[in-house]
Amino acid sequence: MDPQLKTQETPDAATVREFYERVYYANATASSAIPAHYRRLAKKLQPWKGQRLLDVGCGTGQWLGAAAALGAVPAGIDISQTALDICRKALPDSELHCGPAEQLPFADRQFDVVSCFGALEHFLDSHGALREMVRVAKPGAIFILLVPNAGFLPSRLGLYSGTHQADIREEVRSLSEWRELFASAGLSVRHRWRDLHVISPSWISRGPWYAWPVRAAQAFALLFWPLDWQYQVYHLCTVKR
Repeated sequence: MDPQLKTQETPDAATVREFYERVYYANATASSAIPAHYRRLAKKLQPWKGQRLLDVGCGTGQWLGAAAALGAVPAGIDISQTALDICRKALPDSELHCGPAEQLPFADRQFDVVSCFGALEHFLDSHGALREMVRVAKPGAIFILLVPNAGFLPSRLGLYSGTHQADIREEVRSLSEWRELFASAGLSVRHRWRDLHVISPSWISRGPWYAWPVRAAQAFALLFWPLDWQYQVYHLCTVKR
């Protein structure tokens, strides 16, 4: 096992659901503003007109909103009903379900695009969830997966210990380990690129003011670091032939 792979005792589904309801989304509120990095990503992946998009771990639906604004037909699933209630207010015509990613409530071959952003590392069974995503995807579908990287330089230096969700479950793999996991579920990685959403005033200005210069330096360093040192990495995948 990679020494950077963070593991902890596996919680049960009820414990995970309670964490997201009572802790992670406890103060979540609806917002009509879609983050700029989601708008940029949606434009990067055009055309969307008529494309059925499933977002697994959709949260409050900001990514779904960005794609729907360009013509996508949105569907989502999340373990948190609180998050889904917010999502439904923003996207009343979307198909939304509350439940685990390992048991998708959709028939086979339904979606043109399947996405999962910053969630796969928190699932109880990442491989099982990926297999379900493959099952519900149409032939020729694309998969957009955003995952954390165990090679993230501050992690290697002991300066970063994971997200808030590490309190419940977080398995961070190296990029090669993610590729192996995707392959085991039947996916081939076609393209990868760095996630630069932290290069924004809203991210840099979080926390006490005296930490802002350090956060700013870290954010802009991502522009120059190689992919193996990045914090999170997007993977565009297709089903292996």
